[in-house]
Amino acid sequence: MVTLTAPETFSPTIGTAAAAADPTVLDLAASPVRELNQAVHNAVDGESWAVINPGGKHSLAVGINADIQVTIEGHAGYYAAGMHQKGDVTINGNAGVGLAENIMSGRVHVTGDASQSAAATGHGGLVVIDGNAGARCGISMKGVDIVVGGNIGHMSAFMAQAGRLVVCGDAGDALGDSIYEARIYVKGTVASLGADCIEKPLKEEHLAELAELLAAAGRTDNPADFKRYGSARNLYHFHVDNSTSY
Repeated sequence: MVTLTAPETFSPTIGTAAAAADPTVLDLAASPVRELNQAVHNAVDGESWAVINPGGKHSLAVGINADIQVTIEGHAGYYAAGMHQKGDVTINGNAGVGLAENIMSGRVHVTGDASQSAAATGHGGLVVIDGNAGARCGISMKGVDIVVGGNIGHMSAFMAQAGRLVVCGDAGDALGDSIYEARIYVKGTVASLGADCIEKPLKEEHLAELAELLAAAGRTDNPADFKRYGSARNLYHFHVDNSTSY
């Protein structure tokens, strides 16, 4: 069974924590990840959970579908908070490959760094990474908003279809390769742009949008310091002159 620690008013049945200020604590040094995920799947709106001793284990807090708060105290492995649908997940540490993959809504926040493919295929919600993100951040994003406090690796926003990617540091090679209608904002330098990705004007509407995203991520960066990148729309339809770019 999952090892739980909670206020005296807590009934020791998984997923039925009392409405108290203190969260229900799940200790992964004593319990398997499967039981953690079952516990949060059984949770109801308004509950708060703290996961201790995560030990870099994989697939932590995946598939959450209730308006709950989950705080992971330490590093998480692959696919943390994957398929996230509701509520907030905070990882006080680093996260491995595939953080918040296929997120639909809600919020996922990593206070450290994230490895490759953060928020891949995300349809909605907000993913905040205070540190750096590895290669392919936001690959094939479909509506998710991503705010990275540091740098991102190569091939980020590859085939990004919709959503916004905000980078407060530098971006690696081939940024936005084969991008569709997603918007990319970068404060630092870009090593190179991918196929069909170009710099675009930063208009008032974009400044307002960017200010809102930065505020939502708890950041104070000046939107005017960023550059905007997006699709040149040359690859929407096949043209023989662009054949080598497909």
